[in-house]
Amino acid sequence: MVDHETWSERQSSTTVAVDGHDLEVAYYEDGPDESDEPPVVFVHGIPTWSFLWRDIVPAIADDRRTIAPDLVGYGNSAMQDGFDRSIRAQEAMLEALLADLDVDRIALVAHDIGGGVALRFAAHNPEMVDQLVLSNAVCYDSWPVEFVSNLGLPSTAEIEREELEGRLDAAFVEGAYGEADPEFVAGMKAPWLTDEGHVSLVRNAVSTNTNHTTEIDYGAITAETLLLWGEDDVMQPYDYAEQLARDVPEAELAPLSEAYHWVPEDRSDAYAERLGEFLTESNT
Repeated sequence: MVDHETWSERQSSTTVAVDGHDLEVAYYEDGPDESDEPPVVFVHGIPTWSFLWRDIVPAIADDRRTIAPDLVGYGNSAMQDGFDRSIRAQEAMLEALLADLDVDRIALVAHDIGGGVALRFAAHNPEMVDQLVLSNAVCYDSWPVEFVSNLGLPSTAEIEREELEGRLDAAFVEGAYGEADPEFVAGMKAPWLTDEGHVSLVRNAVSTNTNHTTEIDYGAITAETLLLWGEDDVMQPYDYAEQLARDVPEAELAPLSEAYHWVPEDRSDAYAERLGEFLTESNT
């Protein structure tokens, strides 16, 4: 199992334009260079980064090219002040990154606010997204949650690093189903425990904008869709998966029991297996 330092070392980076800003985007890439099937793109949420997919990407990369970017403001991507980090801006980043990598068709897998990015992207670019997998994704007016709203308060930029780390521990240790893996917790916290990362996390949190998901035309999504959802989540409850199943034309419900919000971590083996089955089924 790869640790977060090794994951970072294996990332590539490129610079893309978002809203007139040239921003560095780090991404983890694995799998065969040549394949008849489109790449599988993994999009994380807040306050995570691409390391969220540490147990999922390797399983899929046996057969498919995989690309897991860090959203701008997150992980090893650009963190400096002065640019928008909303899911509208992240959608623009994803579009620019895929163009930079010369990718015009994808399967899209997303969690949390990455799910909001993916929903927007799939609705606006239906010709590009063959398959869509959403896990405990923000949608409609399901967000932001209190934990994230509090991270976005201006006063959070001034708190002691120890207090910030305590809040993150609460999210990743207490938020785990069962005993949290210390390496996962350490990896999730690592980007935020510097001066730049601390401020960037606050900027990311304050950029959460419910309007960006209430305005989506969910019926415009044509991708075959799997709602691979941790059904015990209290932050993005399963009720929202059921609503998506009604509104997204080609959506299938796939609840995972014994999983809270961090479902790719809580049930990594079951998650990777069901995801692999869906990607294969959808291409036969």
